[in-house]
Amino acid sequence: MWKKFLKSLKLSESYVSMALGLLVVIVIGILLFNFFSGGRKNGSQAGQSQTEEKKEAQVALPATYTVAEGDTLWSISEKFFKSGYNWSDIAKENQLSNPDYLEAGQQLKIPKVEPILPLTGITEAATPSITGGSYTVVTGDDLWDIAVRAYGDGYQWSKIAQANNLVNPNLIHAGNVLTLPR
Repeated sequence: MWKKFLKSLKLSESYVSMALGLLVVIVIGILLFNFFSGGRKNGSQAGQSQTEEKKEAQVALPATYTVAEGDTLWSISEKFFKSGYNWSDIAKENQLSNPDYLEAGQQLKIPKVEPILPLTGITEAATPSITGGSYTVVTGDDLWDIAVRAYGDGYQWSKIAQANNLVNPNLIHAGNVLTLPR
């Protein structure tokens, strides 16, 4: 049947093969374009998602959040605090016995707390940096936090421990005066 049709059009099989190959290339090009452009049907969807993200970021705390499929406490914390490290505050506020298990549709209270900065473990409202050559330890201090405040690098805690001849660097007491080598 096809051969009769092709003979009536006076087209050889090589022309048909080229036409079909071109069609395949065009279809693949369209699919790739849609894939890399995010598969948007129109440009307004991109604007809508950016607007939704801004609205989420501007939510006044405390707030209530409905868990979506695939959410974790870490991802929820990132949405509200721009830091996943506050996941424990959300777990504590909601008295979650198993913080690894969230159910889609579950309502969570998001507390009003200071965001915890990554790598330091301290909040934005933390005490100011230490500039002097000595420091008096207060309750809750540890060498890591003191090194972050004094040098901007928690890994410098060992320098403080050595300068003060600390036998057990994990054990410092409020009222101790530490020498901070500069």
